[in-house]
Formats: sequence, C-alpha cells, structure tokens
Amino acid sequence: MLTLACTYISLSYTTFMQLIKITATLLSLITMSAFAADSYSPVGNHIKTQWAETVTPENAWRTTYPRPSMKRAEWKNLNGLWDYAITPSDASTPEKWDGKILVPYPVESSLSGVGRTVGADSALWYSTTFDIPRQWKKKDVLLNFGAVDWRCQVWVNGVEAGSHEGGYSPFSLDITKMLKPKGDNKITVRVYDPSNKGHQPRGKQVAKPKSIWYTPVTGIWQTVWLEPVDKDHIKLLRLTPDLDNKKFRLNAQASSPSNKIKVEIIDNGKVIASATGRPDNEIIIDMPDDVKPWSPSDPFRYDMKVSLMDGGKTRDAVMGKAAMRKISSARDDKGVMRMQLNGRDLFQFGPLDQGWWPDGLYTAPSKEALLYDVDKTRDLGFNMIRKHVKVEPEVWYDYCDSIGMLVWQDMPSGDKGPGWDNHHYFKGIEKERTAESEACFRREWKEIMDYLHNHPSIVVWVPFNESWGQFKTVEISDWTKAYDPSRLVNPASGGNFFHTGDILDLHNYPAPEMYLYDPDRVNVIGEYGGIGLAIEDHLWKPDRNWGYVKFKNENEVTDEYVKYARILLDLIPKGFSAGVYTQTTDVEIEVNGLMTYDRKRLKVDPTRIKAVNDSLTSSLDRP
Repeated sequence: MLTLACTYISLSYTTFMQLIKITATLLSLITMSAFAADSYSPVGNHIKTQWAETVTPENAWRTTYPRPSMKRAEWKNLNGLWDYAITPSDASTPEKWDGKILVPYPVESSLSGVGRTVGADSALWYSTTFDIPRQWKKKDVLLNFGAVDWRCQVWVNGVEAGSHEGGYSPFSLDITKMLKPKGDNKITVRVYDPSNKGHQPRGKQVAKPKSIWYTPVTGIWQTVWLEPVDKDHIKLLRLTPDLDNKKFRLNAQASSPSNKIKVEIIDNGKVIASATGRPDNEIIIDMPDDVKPWSPSDPFRYDMKVSLMDGGKTRDAVMGKAAMRKISSARDDKGVMRMQLNGRDLFQFGPLDQGWWPDGLYTAPSKEALLYDVDKTRDLGFNMIRKHVKVEPEVWYDYCDSIGMLVWQDMPSGDKGPGWDNHHYFKGIEKERTAESEACFRREWKEIMDYLHNHPSIVVWVPFNESWGQFKTVEISDWTKAYDPSRLVNPASGGNFFHTGDILDLHNYPAPEMYLYDPDRVNVIGEYGGIGLAIEDHLWKPDRNWGYVKFKNENEVTDEYVKYARILLDLIPKGFSAGVYTQTTDVEIEVNGLMTYDRKRLKVDPTRIKAVNDSLTSSLDRP
C-alpha cells in the first residue's frame, strides 16, 4: 500500500509540474496576444467596411498564399506588427522608432494603425525580426514582397539584400547568405515615395486629394513572405494559350539555365499532356483534340505542375493553372470590327473598378473584402472589369480566372502628359519624358505584364488613360502588342488617339456617345456614366462630394442607369463592341459608385440592373 501510495504521489507531482509549464506557456501566449492587441488599433474617423472590424495583427492577410500562379508547398507569412519610423529623406537610419505599423496596410491608411502622410521630403522605415524554420536549414531562402510603393531598399541583419523601384510589381530577394544560423534575423526596409511630385507610375495618388484624385499610398501594401527553395529553382513562368493549334507555349526562367524543365497539364488528377525543355526556351505542350476552352460561361482551368529537373532529381516544383482561350478581333457580317473570345463575337461590359478602400486605401481589409467587389460585379450581370490605373494582388486575378470574369488591365499613370484631345486623332506634339522617367515606365510596365501574363481573365492591356503621362504612344503600343500578342491592346483609353493598337476607346459623361469611329479597329466606350448619389453616414467627406450627375435616391439612379444602358444598346449595331460604366464603388469624395465606399449600401435596384446588363452582354450572340 505504501509503495502504491508513493508511486501515486510521484506521478501526481510530475503531472502537476507539466501542468505548471503548460499553464505558464499559455499565459505567456495570452500575454503576448494581449500586448499585440493593446498596441494596435485602427486610426482616423473615416467610414469603414464591415471587414475592417475583424482585422487584427494575427489575421491581417496571414493565411492567403500570395502567388497562386506559382505555388510552393512551404512558405512563411511575415505580415503583422512591425516597427516604423518616418525620417527626413536624407537620414541614413532612424534615430528611434515611432511605433508599430500593421503590415501590409499602407502608412496613410486607418488599418495601418498609423494614418500619417510621408511626402516627398521624408522616408518611411520598417523593421521586424523573424526566425527560420528548422526544416529550411539546408535550403536557400527568398524574401518576397507583393508590392511596395515606390522605391524600396532592404537590409537583412544589417547587410543590404537588394532594392526595387515600382509600386505595383512583386519582387524577390535571395537572403540566404545574410541569415544567422540560430536565433532571430532582422529585416530593415526603407521606402521613398514622392507621390505626384515624382515621375513614377502612381495612378490617382496625389499629395493634396481632390475630385478624382485620392490619398497617397506609401510603403508596403501587399503581403511580405518567405519561402525555401533549392539553389536551383524556378523564377518565372509565362504560359501562353494557342487555341487555334491546341497548344500551350511555356517559357520558364530558372536560377540555373543548364537544368531541364518538365511541365505536366492535369485534368481531374490525370496527366493529359506533358513536355520538356530548357529554361529561357519556348516549350510547346500539345493538347488533346478535345481541349476544353475557358470562357465566362465555362471558366475551365487545368492544373499545371512545372518541375526543374537535374538528371532524374527534382530540384524545384511549382503548381499553377492553365486555361485555353483566345482573344482577338474580326469583322462581323456587316463589316464591323468586333471583339471575339474563342472565335465568337462577345460584347464586353463592365464597371470601372479602382480598387480603393476607406480603411485600407490600396489594400483591401481582407481577401473576403477584395473578392466581394468581383462577386457583386458578376451578380449585377457584368462580364468584364476595367481595373483602372491600379494593379491588384494576384489572388484577385486568380479569382477572376476561376469565375470567368474578363479584365482590362490599365497601366498606372504617372508623370505629366500632353494636352488632351478626345474627339479627334491627335495631331499635337507628345510631351517627352526624361530618360529616367521613360525607363521607369517601361521597366514597370514589363514587370506588370510578366507578373500577370498567366491569367486568362486579362484580355486587354491599356498602357495609357486620357493622356495622363502619355508619351511615344505608337511605340509603346507596338511594343506592348509585340511582347504579348495573345491579348488586345487599347493604346489610349479616352484619347489622345493614334492609328495604333487594336482599339479606339472613347470616354463621354454622363451618357454614352459615338462621336468618333475607326473602321479598322474595335470601337468601345471605355468610360461613361458617373451617376452620383450621396448617402448619409456612408460618405468619406460628409460636407464635400460630387458625381458627374447627381440624384436623390436609388430609384432615380436606377432609372438613369437603365436609360444610359439602352442608349448604349442602340449604339452596338453602329459599331460599339464594349462598354465601361463608371464605377464600381464611391471613392473618397466621388459618389458615383454602384456601391457606397464602405460597401454597405448598393445604390441601384439589382434586378433591373442585371436585366439590362444581360441584354448588353448577350447583344452580339449568334445562333
């Protein structure tokens, strides 16, 4: 009995001590979580979306894999609370840190927890620490940034890892040699962004927001993440469909060009086509005769696996999607140039989508918020979105791919442009950029096209909008078409117009109008509408807002929308092949959205809107 009792007491003591350790660990985690929560809160008194209410340092874009077109199995998200400081632009380092910022929300936004303007005379600094998972010890490590606006320098453990210019394109840095074998590693990031005082692509950001120009966006605004790779690894994939010949054409870039690329196309778990080749060489994948085309009504995508092989050993493997579709233009039976998808006329109709948020500015509060706008666009009967002078995280395009939403992708505008003539072909003199400004534009446009190339949803590239920063239009348009002949090029949405590219794109407010026609190109109305409705308690500035035309309630807005849609419907037989309505949501003091800026109110009757939209998108259907 004594022996048994002693054993029982000994076991109880061991268990008790284990419980003490577990309790201490839990209390530590609770304390850390409470500290993080206590040290963060959104700032400002502007309206917010419903998703902003649930944003925390623990869930801020933490679970979404940032690069769906090239997935690897292992990765580590670095979003969360970082140290930040704003210093004079010539400071070599911050003397002190100003506080915490929630990455990936830009510093000017409410959700960053900071809400401060940086400006052309200052620099924004970030710092955080991270550890490397034990299983990565024999791997190279890449540090990836989804997007940083604008000029970015990065140090790891005090050693400069690299730099990047461009506020809309992702970049990766190999930080393997800078890592410590044990313990925490430190990242330091410096960002400079002169907003409209610089020449760089910036979209609608200005130092002093007004009318159609909005709050500046500075710094990290998409996910920061780590991934382990072999020393020999895949760096970039460009997959191009060739529906006419039932082939995919793949160009893969790798860190070692001497290795072999193997690509497999998979349907329902079964490999149905494969091919091998070398990096930086075109690899042709022949598809079966019953290849499945991608379209808005049937957005079918194959799975794709791309492997980097060294002899019989796989050095790297990534997963993605492959979609077979063809975008083109051709004359209809009346001789009118029409946009075609997979060889059939299709009227493309969608909203101007600017992708701004009252709480996150460029950064949606969450993935659910980001995709909500796309869902509402589809629910209202649109089959296309014009992504206006902004580029989204790749998960947005992947979602458009998955549901069959067509996309026209603008290049974000920047620098000064010539005078604007939107009623005639341009006969003035285009404004010259400095060599530095031109190089900046060309470099980032190419990076954006590379970044988004694999997404079938993107059917039109738009280098310029309404002469904003427009230069060498024919040359830029021709280069864009040569670099990606698989899509149409809309060289100058809304003017200035040149005899180049595939599309003549008119802008007219408020009603659509055909005041110019090109018999050799596709003719579209690339902006019209702008029907305004200010709804109390859903306004960025309660005492200051505008629309191209303004009405008093949802019924009046719906009536006016339907009136304009019917005008557009009558213009389709005369030559229009696509239309873009302004706009998806209100943005700051613009109140001409289909939804309020906070996405809490739809400002039209959805049933009536969908009915007239369906009549537009089906207007060119042939039996």
